[in-house]
Amino acid sequence: MTDRYNLPAGFRWGASTAAYQIEGAVDEGGRGPSVWDAFCDRPGAVKNGDSGREACDHYHRWPEDVELMRGLGLDTYRFSLAWPRVQPTGRGPVNAAGLDFYDRLVDGLLAAGITPLPTLFHWDLPQALEDEGGWMQRETAFRFAEYASVAADRLGDRVPAWITLNEPFVHMVYGYALGIHAPGRSMMLDALPAAHHQLLAHGLAAAELRSRGLDVLIANNLTPVRPASDSAEDRAAADAYDALHNRLFTDPLLLGRYPDLSAYGVGEDLHGSVRDGDLALIAAPGLDGLGVNYYNPTRIAAPTDPGLPFAEAPIDGVPRTHFGWPVVPGGLHELLLTLRDRYRAALPPITVTESGCSTDDTLDDTFRIDYLAGHLDALARAAADGIDVRGYCTWSLLDNFEWAEGYSQRFGLVHVDFETQKRTPKASYAWYRDLIAAHRAKAAAL
Repeated sequence: MTDRYNLPAGFRWGASTAAYQIEGAVDEGGRGPSVWDAFCDRPGAVKNGDSGREACDHYHRWPEDVELMRGLGLDTYRFSLAWPRVQPTGRGPVNAAGLDFYDRLVDGLLAAGITPLPTLFHWDLPQALEDEGGWMQRETAFRFAEYASVAADRLGDRVPAWITLNEPFVHMVYGYALGIHAPGRSMMLDALPAAHHQLLAHGLAAAELRSRGLDVLIANNLTPVRPASDSAEDRAAADAYDALHNRLFTDPLLLGRYPDLSAYGVGEDLHGSVRDGDLALIAAPGLDGLGVNYYNPTRIAAPTDPGLPFAEAPIDGVPRTHFGWPVVPGGLHELLLTLRDRYRAALPPITVTESGCSTDDTLDDTFRIDYLAGHLDALARAAADGIDVRGYCTWSLLDNFEWAEGYSQRFGLVHVDFETQKRTPKASYAWYRDLIAAHRAKAAAL
């Protein structure tokens, strides 16, 4: 394969996973219960009654999975630590067996020539903390900082960069506002303190990581927002949605302030959750990278529901994933240009920390190959426009437990038979492997 993408010579190729989606072994090794364990036990909460109780059994099969990564030639593996595997109740005593597991995984990755890029929180809050209020409580942010320090003390000698949070927007909206993800609360706009407390947790954890000489990133789901028409009403609705989805979790980090949420009837204190000094801590200099999780744009029209200042409109005339999401690779280029123009010198280097698609259960996944090719084209155009893009982590290495959709959606480069746990690389695995090799050869020849 010829590398047609004009990406920087030092560009890093990766793949991503998350602990609850692949590890399994929820009752082993001293792990405590998480909000996802409890949510999966609710009748009707997850499609087909599925759970992550076994998932991909990565907890036992990680050496096989590292070999799959070695076969791809990955530079980076983005994964997450399960907080309840490290601290079963989210505070206090540390579970040595849990840290031992991540120790072995990190050493195995390094032996394979792969740099670990761990995420500290990918939605699996210890249930004990949720019982005390979860992310609606300010105290959870301080418990997260303690957990970050424990993980960094054990692994920081071999892991140079850390992602604090994954997709705080999605976790707040799906988990606390709409109730379709764990912990399953339906609070609508009353959930906004969960946004601030997650960002405060980032700031507190970032201070712990920086004090140990480690690099700090955060990853969020971002979307280019398009008005459904040029009408003033649609444009105002699009601005309101952009403030909630994108700016609520990026402006505080890079500008030190929250966006205007007056369209939602919400003040700058986010229902009283913001205290003096919080925003300075969240925006503390030194964010070493912004993780961008991109899946699709969002088209917004004037509201039809009096409870919200926007309505989502369909994006027609484009392919759709098995999930039903529109495939718009150019949206990634559009999003990165928006970030550059909005934040300018404050924008740190970009790593695409998630980008991928669900397809039908087939090994000949040419749809996924086309998806990846289109998004890498878009990323290369962003690089040509002067945006500092450092890497791309496709979602996902393995077919896995896809949250409320259970095992009905497959995002992996590697097919997993969930009955036998047999791993089988798909056509996209070979394509991605050959692309990485071609890029590496091209860089070596320069």
